[in-house]
Amino acid sequence: MSTDERKTVLYEELRLKNQLLVEGINVDPDIFKNLDLGGTIKEQVNALFAVDHHGHTGIDFPACIILPKGFRVGFHWDKGSQYSLKYNDGRFQLFDGDKLIIDKVIFEKRPNYYSLKTSDGTSMATVAQDYGYNHVFVAYSNECALKDKGKDCLFCNINATKDLYAESQNIKWKTAKQIGETVAAAYKEGNNKVTISGGFIPERREVDYYIDVAEAIKEYTGLQDFNGTATIGAPLDFSVFDKYKEAGYRTVAINLEVWDENIFKTICPGKSEECGGRENWLNAIEYALKVFGKFKVRSTFVSGLEPKSSILEAVEYLVSRGVIASPSQWNVNVGSALEGHRTPRPEWHFEVATKTVAIYRKYGVTWDELNDANASADTLIHDIFRVEEGLV
Repeated sequence: MSTDERKTVLYEELRLKNQLLVEGINVDPDIFKNLDLGGTIKEQVNALFAVDHHGHTGIDFPACIILPKGFRVGFHWDKGSQYSLKYNDGRFQLFDGDKLIIDKVIFEKRPNYYSLKTSDGTSMATVAQDYGYNHVFVAYSNECALKDKGKDCLFCNINATKDLYAESQNIKWKTAKQIGETVAAAYKEGNNKVTISGGFIPERREVDYYIDVAEAIKEYTGLQDFNGTATIGAPLDFSVFDKYKEAGYRTVAINLEVWDENIFKTICPGKSEECGGRENWLNAIEYALKVFGKFKVRSTFVSGLEPKSSILEAVEYLVSRGVIASPSQWNVNVGSALEGHRTPRPEWHFEVATKTVAIYRKYGVTWDELNDANASADTLIHDIFRVEEGLV
């Protein structure tokens, strides 16, 4: 098979992945009694954002499925999707309407550390989630202080997720020791990347907490460079970036979410008003670049909340300056202020992804830089980059 033929086959599967991410999968949850969820198969852990379009307290879902060519697809439950998962003749099958498109669906295996507990008896699965491709993700807090001020980001459901799942899945605030122990266990299984994130907390408390977490990770892993990303709001005191760097974080994420200034004020009132406004976010990103270096700073955007031209303008502007700008498909989360709306059509998101990868390649972003700067490496953008760079 020629290179062009191989790329055609891979892109065909990526288009299916994109469709499933955007439209979700319809399923009768009862069929998962035939799946060893929480045993050999990895289950969803709703530690930060619930990704399904309907609440399902007390019902477990798989975290993701693996497509025939190996691409991972996070599982999003949507009762209205044209795609459906059914259990027939002892196997799970994927349909597009009445058409069978995958005869035997493969689910991702559960990592061993999910069965372990920290020294205080906390399930490690609730402390750090396995995001695939050797990435683990820690949501230190499963709530955001912006709620109390009535300034939540309109697309966000972090507080609604806590209301739905925190009690049933026993998800709580994480201590530095719990994180250190869990990351060490995850790294023993081959993981090598950790992102620390969560809801808004007071800036001074955030800095001290992140430093404590870094020290704990270094203590329990034995690594000085643990390849960590600190996800923070734009600070008013930029000197804190030096402290994050000194603590051992390799990269930092300052997620602006929305590029257009007026839409930013409307969609992200707390991020705008509590962090000095959009200009301060951009200045913070510029300062962080001086501390962490080129392509060691990320800013994520919720792709679908503003015009395509605006998102691509953000990517071009930031990447040209050495920032990994990451459009993330808007998944209309249950419990968010925008629940009931819909994200743009799959073709819209596919075009944003392909043009983003073209911009990355234009400015010389390497796979290692893209991989290290992001919380996960299984987005559509990552997969397109893999195909174009010949990594799959």
